[in-house]
Amino acid sequence: MKAAVLYGSEDLRLECIDIPKARAGEIVVQIGAALTCGTDLKVYRRGYHAMMLTPPIPFGHELAGTVTEIGDGVTRFKLGDRVVALNSAPCDACYFCRRGQQNLCDDLLFNNGAYAEYIRIPARIVEKNTLHIPDGIPFEHAALTEPLACVVRGLEETEARPGDTMVVIGAGPIGLMFMHVAELAGQNVIAVVKRDDQVATARLFGARQVVQTTATQNVVAATRALTPEGRGADSVIEAVATPATWEWAVDMVRKGGVVNFFGGPPSGTQVQLDTNRLHYGDITLKASFHHTPATCRTAFDLITSRRFRSEEAITGRVSLDRVRDLFAGMMRRSGGSREIKTAVFPEGAPR
Repeated sequence: MKAAVLYGSEDLRLECIDIPKARAGEIVVQIGAALTCGTDLKVYRRGYHAMMLTPPIPFGHELAGTVTEIGDGVTRFKLGDRVVALNSAPCDACYFCRRGQQNLCDDLLFNNGAYAEYIRIPARIVEKNTLHIPDGIPFEHAALTEPLACVVRGLEETEARPGDTMVVIGAGPIGLMFMHVAELAGQNVIAVVKRDDQVATARLFGARQVVQTTATQNVVAATRALTPEGRGADSVIEAVATPATWEWAVDMVRKGGVVNFFGGPPSGTQVQLDTNRLHYGDITLKASFHHTPATCRTAFDLITSRRFRSEEAITGRVSLDRVRDLFAGMMRRSGGSREIKTAVFPEGAPR
Protein backbone atom coordinates (compact mmCIF):
# COMPACT_ATOMS: atom_id res chain seq x y z
CA MET A 1 0.00 0.00 0.00
CA LYS A 2 0.98 3.66 -0.33
CA ALA A 3 1.77 5.51 2.89
CA ALA A 4 3.40 8.81 3.86
CA VAL A 5 6.35 8.05 6.16
CA LEU A 6 8.06 10.74 8.22
CA TYR A 7 11.86 10.34 8.39
CA GLY A 8 12.82 13.64 10.01
CA SER A 9 12.50 17.39 9.74
CA GLU A 10 10.61 18.21 6.51
CA ASP A 11 11.48 14.72 5.24
CA LEU A 12 8.17 13.09 4.31
CA ARG A 13 8.27 10.26 1.78
CA LEU A 14 5.48 8.46 -0.03
CA GLU A 15 6.43 4.80 0.08
CA CYS A 16 5.03 1.40 -0.70
CA ILE A 17 4.79 -0.65 2.51
CA ASP A 18 2.97 -3.79 3.57
CA ILE A 19 -0.74 -3.60 4.34
CA PRO A 20 -1.00 -4.09 8.12
CA LYS A 21 -2.59 -7.23 9.57
CA ALA A 22 -5.04 -7.27 12.46
CA ARG A 23 -3.85 -9.00 15.60
CA ALA A 24 -6.07 -10.06 18.50
CA GLY A 25 -8.44 -7.25 19.46
CA GLU A 26 -7.41 -5.09 16.50
CA ILE A 27 -9.02 -3.97 13.26
CA VAL A 28 -7.62 -2.78 9.95
CA VAL A 29 -9.30 0.25 8.40
CA GLN A 30 -9.18 1.25 4.76
CA ILE A 31 -8.82 5.01 5.06
CA GLY A 32 -11.55 7.01 3.41
CA ALA A 33 -10.18 10.42 4.38
CA ALA A 34 -7.48 11.91 6.59
CA LEU A 35 -7.14 15.54 7.64
CA THR A 36 -4.24 17.94 8.01
CA CYS A 37 -3.57 19.26 11.50
CA GLY A 38 -1.48 21.96 13.12
CA THR A 39 0.18 19.33 15.29
CA ASP A 40 1.15 17.34 12.19
CA LEU A 41 2.65 20.50 10.68
CA LYS A 42 4.71 21.13 13.84
CA VAL A 43 5.89 17.51 13.81
CA TYR A 44 6.77 17.78 10.12
CA ARG A 45 8.79 20.93 10.85
CA ARG A 46 10.60 19.47 13.89
CA GLY A 47 10.88 15.92 12.60
CA TYR A 48 9.56 14.23 15.74
CA HIS A 49 7.09 14.43 18.61
CA ALA A 50 8.36 13.47 22.06
CA MET A 51 5.05 11.87 23.11
CA MET A 52 3.41 10.68 19.92
CA LEU A 53 6.00 9.40 17.46
CA THR A 54 9.64 8.70 16.67
CA PRO A 55 10.74 8.59 12.99
CA PRO A 56 10.75 6.81 10.69
CA ILE A 57 7.03 6.24 11.14
CA PRO A 58 3.81 6.42 9.12
CA PHE A 59 2.41 9.91 9.51
CA GLY A 60 -0.94 11.55 10.29
CA HIS A 61 -3.58 10.99 12.98
CA GLU A 62 -7.03 12.32 11.98
CA LEU A 63 -8.88 9.71 9.95
CA ALA A 64 -12.05 7.82 9.14
CA GLY A 65 -12.66 4.80 6.94
CA THR A 66 -14.03 1.29 6.46
CA VAL A 67 -13.22 -1.86 8.43
CA THR A 68 -11.53 -4.40 6.14
CA GLU A 69 -10.12 -6.90 8.66
CA ILE A 70 -11.07 -7.95 12.19
CA GLY A 71 -8.77 -9.57 14.72
CA ASP A 72 -9.70 -12.35 17.13
CA GLY A 73 -12.01 -11.23 19.92
CA VAL A 74 -13.43 -8.13 18.22
CA THR A 75 -17.22 -8.14 18.56
CA ARG A 76 -18.27 -4.48 18.24
CA PHE A 77 -17.31 -4.15 14.58
CA LYS A 78 -17.79 -6.13 11.40
CA LEU A 79 -16.36 -5.98 7.90
CA GLY A 80 -17.67 -3.00 5.99
CA ASP A 81 -18.44 -0.86 9.04
CA ARG A 82 -17.72 2.84 8.57
CA VAL A 83 -15.70 4.05 11.58
CA VAL A 84 -13.72 6.91 13.01
CA ALA A 85 -10.76 5.71 15.06
CA LEU A 86 -9.26 8.28 17.42
CA ASN A 87 -5.51 8.73 17.68
CA SER A 88 -5.19 7.58 21.30
CA ALA A 89 -6.76 5.75 24.19
CA PRO A 90 -6.03 5.84 27.95
CA CYS A 91 -5.26 2.85 30.16
CA ASP A 92 -8.02 3.64 32.71
CA ALA A 93 -5.84 2.16 35.46
CA CYS A 94 -3.13 4.72 36.32
CA TYR A 95 -3.32 7.51 38.90
CA PHE A 96 -4.51 10.14 36.40
CA CYS A 97 -7.13 7.93 34.78
CA ARG A 98 -8.55 7.05 38.19
CA ARG A 99 -8.88 10.79 38.89
CA GLY A 100 -10.82 11.37 35.68
CA GLN A 101 -7.84 12.91 33.85
CA GLN A 102 -7.54 10.35 31.08
CA ASN A 103 -5.87 12.89 28.80
CA LEU A 104 -2.88 12.77 31.17
CA CYS A 105 -2.73 8.97 31.29
CA ASP A 106 0.72 7.65 32.19
CA ASP A 107 0.34 5.04 29.45
CA LEU A 108 -1.58 7.00 26.81
CA LEU A 109 -1.46 4.87 23.67
CA PHE A 110 -1.04 6.86 20.45
CA ASN A 111 -1.57 5.72 16.88
CA ASN A 112 -0.26 7.30 13.68
CA GLY A 113 -0.41 6.55 9.97
CA ALA A 114 -3.50 8.34 8.67
CA TYR A 115 -1.89 9.45 5.38
CA ALA A 116 -2.04 5.99 3.90
CA GLU A 117 -4.38 3.52 2.24
CA TYR A 118 -4.80 1.34 5.33
CA ILE A 119 -4.11 1.61 9.05
CA ARG A 120 -4.13 -0.87 11.91
CA ILE A 121 -6.07 0.25 14.97
CA PRO A 122 -4.61 -1.07 18.27
CA ALA A 123 -6.89 -3.12 20.50
CA ARG A 124 -7.17 -0.47 23.21
CA ILE A 125 -8.29 2.17 20.72
CA VAL A 126 -10.72 -0.32 19.15
CA GLU A 127 -12.20 -0.94 22.58
CA LYS A 128 -12.29 2.61 23.95
CA ASN A 129 -12.12 5.13 21.11
CA THR A 130 -13.50 3.80 17.82
CA LEU A 131 -16.99 4.90 16.80
CA HIS A 132 -19.51 3.84 14.14
CA ILE A 133 -20.18 6.55 11.53
CA PRO A 134 -23.86 6.94 10.63
CA ASP A 135 -24.87 6.70 6.99
CA GLY A 136 -24.75 10.02 5.23
CA ILE A 137 -21.83 11.46 7.21
CA PRO A 138 -18.81 11.90 4.90
CA PHE A 139 -15.52 10.40 6.05
CA GLU A 140 -13.82 13.80 6.03
CA HIS A 141 -16.47 15.19 8.39
CA ALA A 142 -16.16 12.26 10.78
CA ALA A 143 -12.37 12.71 10.82
CA LEU A 144 -12.89 16.10 12.48
CA THR A 145 -13.78 14.26 15.69
CA GLU A 146 -10.24 14.24 17.13
CA PRO A 147 -9.43 17.97 16.98
CA LEU A 148 -12.98 18.87 17.93
CA ALA A 149 -12.75 16.57 20.97
CA CYS A 150 -9.70 18.52 22.17
CA VAL A 151 -11.67 21.75 21.80
CA VAL A 152 -14.68 20.31 23.62
CA ARG A 153 -12.47 19.35 26.53
CA GLY A 154 -10.88 22.80 26.56
CA LEU A 155 -14.31 24.41 26.67
CA GLU A 156 -15.50 22.13 29.44
CA GLU A 157 -12.37 22.83 31.48
CA THR A 158 -12.92 26.57 31.08
CA GLU A 159 -16.36 26.18 32.72
CA ALA A 160 -17.93 28.91 30.60
CA ARG A 161 -21.67 29.40 31.02
CA PRO A 162 -24.41 30.22 28.50
CA GLY A 163 -24.60 33.99 28.14
CA ASP A 164 -20.94 34.48 29.09
CA THR A 165 -18.60 36.57 26.98
CA MET A 166 -15.67 34.56 25.61
CA VAL A 167 -12.67 35.93 23.74
CA VAL A 168 -10.90 33.55 21.37
CA ILE A 169 -7.43 34.69 20.28
CA GLY A 170 -6.50 33.10 16.98
CA ALA A 171 -8.43 32.02 13.89
CA GLY A 172 -6.57 28.89 12.89
CA PRO A 173 -8.49 25.59 12.80
CA ILE A 174 -8.51 25.25 16.60
CA GLY A 175 -9.46 28.87 17.24
CA LEU A 176 -12.34 28.62 14.77
CA MET A 177 -13.53 25.40 16.37
CA PHE A 178 -13.51 27.10 19.77
CA MET A 179 -15.58 29.98 18.38
CA HIS A 180 -18.14 27.63 16.90
CA VAL A 181 -18.45 25.28 19.87
CA ALA A 182 -18.69 28.25 22.25
CA GLU A 183 -21.41 29.75 20.08
CA LEU A 184 -23.30 26.44 20.09
CA ALA A 185 -22.98 26.42 23.90
CA GLY A 186 -24.64 29.83 24.10
CA GLN A 187 -21.64 32.08 24.67
CA ASN A 188 -21.08 35.50 23.13
CA VAL A 189 -17.83 35.17 21.21
CA ILE A 190 -15.34 37.95 20.45
CA ALA A 191 -12.63 36.85 18.03
CA VAL A 192 -9.14 38.35 17.93
CA VAL A 193 -7.63 37.68 14.50
CA LYS A 194 -4.77 38.94 12.34
CA ARG A 195 -5.59 38.77 8.63
CA ASP A 196 -8.38 40.31 6.55
CA ASP A 197 -9.70 36.92 5.42
CA GLN A 198 -9.95 35.74 9.02
CA VAL A 199 -12.49 38.42 9.92
CA ALA A 200 -15.22 36.91 7.74
CA THR A 201 -14.25 33.35 8.68
CA ALA A 202 -14.46 34.14 12.40
CA ARG A 203 -17.97 35.50 11.89
CA LEU A 204 -18.91 32.40 9.90
CA PHE A 205 -17.80 30.23 12.81
CA GLY A 206 -19.80 32.12 15.41
CA ALA A 207 -17.96 35.27 16.47
CA ARG A 208 -20.39 38.13 17.09
CA GLN A 209 -17.59 40.71 17.11
CA VAL A 210 -14.06 40.67 15.72
CA VAL A 211 -10.91 42.62 16.61
CA GLN A 212 -8.25 42.63 13.90
CA THR A 213 -4.80 43.02 15.40
CA THR A 214 -3.26 44.59 12.29
CA ALA A 215 -5.94 47.31 12.23
CA THR A 216 -5.89 48.14 15.95
CA GLN A 217 -3.30 50.09 17.92
CA ASN A 218 -4.22 48.68 21.32
CA VAL A 219 -5.61 45.16 20.90
CA VAL A 220 -6.33 44.64 24.59
CA ALA A 221 -8.19 47.92 24.99
CA ALA A 222 -10.19 47.35 21.80
CA THR A 223 -11.18 43.88 22.95
CA ARG A 224 -12.13 44.89 26.48
CA ALA A 225 -14.24 47.74 25.06
CA LEU A 226 -16.47 45.12 23.40
CA THR A 227 -17.20 43.32 26.70
CA PRO A 228 -20.12 44.29 28.97
CA GLU A 229 -19.27 47.53 30.80
CA GLY A 230 -15.69 47.10 29.52
CA ARG A 231 -14.92 44.78 32.43
CA GLY A 232 -13.21 42.13 30.33
CA ALA A 233 -14.29 38.71 29.14
CA ASP A 234 -15.60 36.01 31.42
CA SER A 235 -13.15 33.64 29.75
CA VAL A 236 -10.35 33.90 27.21
CA ILE A 237 -9.05 31.10 24.99
CA GLU A 238 -5.49 31.58 23.72
CA ALA A 239 -5.03 29.59 20.50
CA VAL A 240 -1.96 31.19 18.89
CA ALA A 241 0.89 30.04 21.15
CA THR A 242 3.07 33.14 21.41
CA PRO A 243 4.22 34.98 24.56
CA ALA A 244 2.46 38.15 23.39
CA THR A 245 -0.91 36.45 23.00
CA TRP A 246 -0.54 34.71 26.37
CA GLU A 247 -0.03 38.13 27.96
CA TRP A 248 -2.96 39.60 26.02
CA ALA A 249 -5.19 36.82 27.29
CA VAL A 250 -4.50 37.70 30.93
CA ASP A 251 -5.10 41.39 30.25
CA MET A 252 -8.38 40.73 28.43
CA VAL A 253 -10.10 38.64 31.11
CA ARG A 254 -12.28 40.15 33.85
CA LYS A 255 -11.73 39.83 37.59
CA GLY A 256 -12.64 36.31 38.62
CA GLY A 257 -12.43 35.11 35.03
CA VAL A 258 -10.65 32.15 33.45
CA VAL A 259 -7.84 32.08 30.91
CA ASN A 260 -7.21 28.84 29.02
CA PHE A 261 -3.76 28.71 27.42
CA PHE A 262 -4.70 26.20 24.75
CA GLY A 263 -1.90 27.09 22.35
CA GLY A 264 1.43 25.71 23.55
CA PRO A 265 4.59 27.69 22.66
CA PRO A 266 7.89 25.82 22.16
CA SER A 267 9.62 24.35 25.18
CA GLY A 268 11.56 26.94 27.18
CA THR A 269 9.36 29.87 26.16
CA GLN A 270 9.01 32.50 28.91
CA VAL A 271 6.16 34.97 29.44
CA GLN A 272 5.73 37.96 31.76
CA LEU A 273 2.46 38.25 33.69
CA ASP A 274 1.25 40.90 36.11
CA THR A 275 1.17 38.99 39.39
CA ASN A 276 -0.67 41.79 41.14
CA ARG A 277 -3.50 41.54 38.64
CA LEU A 278 -3.59 37.77 38.91
CA HIS A 279 -3.72 37.79 42.69
CA TYR A 280 -6.09 40.68 43.41
CA GLY A 281 -8.18 39.92 40.35
CA ASP A 282 -8.67 36.32 41.47
CA ILE A 283 -7.93 35.14 37.93
CA THR A 284 -7.74 31.45 37.09
CA LEU A 285 -5.03 30.37 34.65
CA LYS A 286 -5.15 26.92 33.16
CA ALA A 287 -4.16 24.94 30.10
CA SER A 288 -5.83 22.07 28.27
CA PHE A 289 -4.17 19.14 26.55
CA HIS A 290 -5.64 16.45 24.31
CA HIS A 291 -9.01 14.73 24.76
CA THR A 292 -10.81 11.96 26.67
CA PRO A 293 -13.18 9.24 25.45
CA ALA A 294 -16.09 11.29 26.80
CA THR A 295 -15.17 14.46 24.89
CA CYS A 296 -14.59 12.37 21.76
CA ARG A 297 -18.18 11.22 21.94
CA THR A 298 -19.46 14.74 22.57
CA ALA A 299 -17.52 16.01 19.54
CA PHE A 300 -18.72 13.09 17.42
CA ASP A 301 -22.32 13.90 18.34
CA LEU A 302 -21.84 17.55 17.30
CA ILE A 303 -20.63 16.33 13.91
CA THR A 304 -23.15 13.54 13.29
CA SER A 305 -26.05 15.72 14.42
CA ARG A 306 -24.83 18.24 11.82
CA ARG A 307 -24.79 21.04 14.39
CA PHE A 308 -21.09 21.62 13.75
CA ARG A 309 -20.12 23.34 10.48
CA SER A 310 -18.11 20.42 9.14
CA GLU A 311 -18.44 21.36 5.48
CA GLU A 312 -17.04 24.85 6.09
CA ALA A 313 -14.11 23.41 8.07
CA ILE A 314 -12.88 21.40 5.07
CA THR A 315 -11.41 23.96 2.69
CA GLY A 316 -9.15 21.74 0.57
CA ARG A 317 -9.16 18.26 -0.93
CA VAL A 318 -6.14 16.40 -2.35
CA SER A 319 -5.12 12.87 -3.23
CA LEU A 320 -2.62 10.89 -1.15
CA ASP A 321 -0.07 11.27 -3.96
CA ARG A 322 0.09 15.01 -3.21
CA VAL A 323 0.63 14.81 0.54
CA ARG A 324 4.36 15.66 0.35
CA ASP A 325 3.68 18.76 -1.71
CA LEU A 326 0.79 19.63 0.59
CA PHE A 327 2.99 19.82 3.69
CA ALA A 328 5.78 21.61 1.87
CA GLY A 329 3.22 24.18 0.76
CA MET A 330 1.84 24.54 4.28
CA MET A 331 5.37 25.44 5.43
CA ARG A 332 5.57 28.21 2.84
CA ARG A 333 2.07 29.54 3.39
CA SER A 334 2.00 33.16 4.50
CA GLY A 335 -1.76 33.66 4.79
CA GLY A 336 -4.20 35.59 2.71
CA SER A 337 -6.69 32.82 1.95
CA ARG A 338 -9.30 30.99 3.97
CA GLU A 339 -7.54 27.67 4.54
CA ILE A 340 -8.65 25.58 7.50
CA LYS A 341 -8.47 21.80 7.01
CA THR A 342 -7.36 19.85 3.95
CA ALA A 343 -8.76 16.36 3.43
CA VAL A 344 -6.42 13.72 1.99
CA PHE A 345 -8.10 10.94 0.01
CA PRO A 346 -6.18 7.73 -0.78
CA GLU A 347 -8.58 6.99 -3.64
CA GLY A 348 -8.21 10.47 -5.09
CA ALA A 349 -9.89 13.73 -4.19
CA PRO A 350 -13.60 13.83 -5.13
CA ARG A 351 -14.71 16.48 -7.59
